[in-house]
Amino acid sequence: MQTTYTYKEQDYSNLYDLSEALGKDGIFIPLSISDEALAELGVTVMREEEPIENVKQRKILMLKRQRDAAEVEPIEYGGHLYDYDSKARDRIAAAIIALDVQGDGAKISWTTANNEDAVVTAQDLRMIIAAVAVRSNALHTAYRAAKAQVEAAQNKDEIDTISIN
Repeated sequence: MQTTYTYKEQDYSNLYDLSEALGKDGIFIPLSISDEALAELGVTVMREEEPIENVKQRKILMLKRQRDAAEVEPIEYGGHLYDYDSKARDRIAAAIIALDVQGDGAKISWTTANNEDAVVTAQDLRMIIAAVAVRSNALHTAYRAAKAQVEAAQNKDEIDTISIN
């Protein structure tokens, strides 16, 4: 919802700017002042619903951020949680190469996301990546479905109920 305050034929888009203008006339107001109290000071308050397209764009960005954050959360594999942020991805890739060079059956001790030690092979690390790919696909599918719901929504209340979960 957008609010416009009019004082002495000048429009203000927020209470802070209005407060500054009133202060020039020696009127000091708290930023929590009611609309009724403002009216007594000669201020007209107009509230307009935010355009639905703005609400939709903001919701789509929020859904995208949720999806992106979920993509780098720790992933479960073999009874352990493994980090999967950018640093962890680099370490996994390097470990796969190192283990492949050592040959079949090579293992390495890996510190999990909850600081436990797990012995893993190159194949285990590949399976972690595969689990991430499955999760990522599910997240992107859910995001696309939620985005389509947002785009089809007719009002803010409907948009507010949409999530990727």
